[in-house]
Amino acid sequence: MLTLRAGHEVAGRYLLREPIGRGGMGVVWQAWDETLKRIVAVKCARPDDGQAARRLRKEAQYAARLHHPNIVPVFDFVEEPDDRTGGEPTCWIVMEYVPSRSLAQLADDSGGTLAPEDAGSVGCQIAAALAKSHSLGVVHGDVTPENILVTEDGVARLTDFGIARALWSDVTQTHTTTGVVRGKPKYLAPELAKGRPADEKADVFSLGASLFASVEGHSPYGQVDHPMAYVARAIQGHLEPAERAGRLTAPLTALLELDARRRPSAAEAHRLLTRAAPPPLEVQGRLRDQDTHAHTLPLASLTLRLPRAVRRRRRPLAIGAGALAVAAAITAGVIALTSGDDDGGLASAPDAQPSPTATLHAGAIGDVRTADPCKLLDATSLSRFGDTELDPDYGELDRCDVLVMSDEGDELAGVEVNFSSEAREFDGSVAVRRAGNVEVASMTRDGDDCERYIATADRRGIVVIGSRRDAGAPDPCALADAATDHAVTVLDRGPVPQRSPSWPATSLAQLNACELLDSAALARVPGLRARPSDHGFADWSCDWSSPDGDKAFVQLSFTRDNQLEDNGRPTSIAGTTSHVAAEEEGERSCVVYAPHRTYTNSVGDPTVELFRLTVRGEQPARKACVLAEELSATALTNIAKQLPEGK
Repeated sequence: MLTLRAGHEVAGRYLLREPIGRGGMGVVWQAWDETLKRIVAVKCARPDDGQAARRLRKEAQYAARLHHPNIVPVFDFVEEPDDRTGGEPTCWIVMEYVPSRSLAQLADDSGGTLAPEDAGSVGCQIAAALAKSHSLGVVHGDVTPENILVTEDGVARLTDFGIARALWSDVTQTHTTTGVVRGKPKYLAPELAKGRPADEKADVFSLGASLFASVEGHSPYGQVDHPMAYVARAIQGHLEPAERAGRLTAPLTALLELDARRRPSAAEAHRLLTRAAPPPLEVQGRLRDQDTHAHTLPLASLTLRLPRAVRRRRRPLAIGAGALAVAAAITAGVIALTSGDDDGGLASAPDAQPSPTATLHAGAIGDVRTADPCKLLDATSLSRFGDTELDPDYGELDRCDVLVMSDEGDELAGVEVNFSSEAREFDGSVAVRRAGNVEVASMTRDGDDCERYIATADRRGIVVIGSRRDAGAPDPCALADAATDHAVTVLDRGPVPQRSPSWPATSLAQLNACELLDSAALARVPGLRARPSDHGFADWSCDWSSPDGDKAFVQLSFTRDNQLEDNGRPTSIAGTTSHVAAEEEGERSCVVYAPHRTYTNSVGDPTVELFRLTVRGEQPARKACVLAEELSATALTNIAKQLPEGK
């Protein structure tokens, strides 16, 4: 094993001067950067296996993306091979050198506790750092008083992003009867003690626990003699009341909420702490100056690069997305707000174009045809669940997915985001919380699916669904919560960002699905009412039904797929090779998949834009398929009249 001493040169560049810190994750040295002629801090970490080294490199890559005045930046990552023994390499993380004391040292130097206003000044700065990192998909995983640094002029800096989680060192592990808990037990979120992976909400709890300890002199779990006792109290939800927190009592209560779903995001924590105990004006001025400087840094000088995920083809849809949404709503006890028509059936008005003023409001969807659901998702924000990749062009036109993949490239789980033109209300069985400019409803998990609903400022909705393939995959509610938190952060800054580029002139997105089937065509389906019973988001789908909703049903929706070969038997309809699937939605149903255009999407995947037409009723499936093909021929003819050739 490499013996370190002053004068050792790392990577032919960083000359070690003196050790300035030591912990379970390694030794921190002050060093001199021979290339850029500056003092830096280098952390020596010795992973116990190659997998830990790869994790550490990946975490360093993520941390290098963060540029914020309250974050200690990562400059470089170096691996030095063990030439003598052939063992695992020594890893070095090179960071900015920050002359400072940790929050733990500040409390010790002040007799064991800090005044609430001093702790609050530090806390709101660290919450701002977490909000920035979470918005970029980086989870810290080890927020403790030791990892919060405070300079002489009062600026707080957060360091060691993801390093503890990457190393899985013995010091940051506690073995329990149910597995291994990673993190410092005094500041451990309850869900981590129960075995869930670290996420953004766990960072918020750990920040609250760190601030609690700085003003109360002990962990929110009290004072005990053994780490396992802290873990046990975390599992039990045993929290000590704050007695010295003063103005911080309310924000600490929120940050230390036992139910992660009700715990504020980092951005919300920043607002709570800032209202209670903002930094002094001189500290705020220094932060503004540093933030301006940070935005001028030459980002191209960073040598770290993020790995590119390998994409895989999605499996075709098994059932209609509309049916999934209805089933999820019924299961969750959701009441959809719709306007009744004169036949007593369900109806909702087509999406009205919002006023120019409405599109500017934070938390709004805005223009329904240009709002981009992919701008609410970030694959890196879910990277703690596995290798992730964005799937921007699968399913409905208002949908975007992030897939979680295994090391072999198989899809383990995923998160889907799509828009809803309906505002929803919820009964008392559904937890609803205010999050900035929106409200978030958390539905109970339904098997391998878990749904969250964001009620937007313009009275529409954003549906977030986490799902998994099998029991060994990531928890779907953890996926949904992480994706929802990121979406809320985006919506806190403004409306849903617009697509860039927008839909091409040849896209089905330019059309109204309800206008592709006229009353003469719909009259072929016995018992069907010609008036639409439901308009989908942006009029990209349309439903027609019998007055009672049971005897007859037709749905035409615009969607996308990777290929159509698995979607039933091929047949020619109006000169277009389409696919027909009998009984796909029940014994008396038939579905037609009719392609409109093919293109390569933004991540390089071949994509088919198509419409999906469903006929369901009292007739046999064979007759339903005849009707579905006839209606599809009408729709294809009308599309050809309204759009340029769909290639």
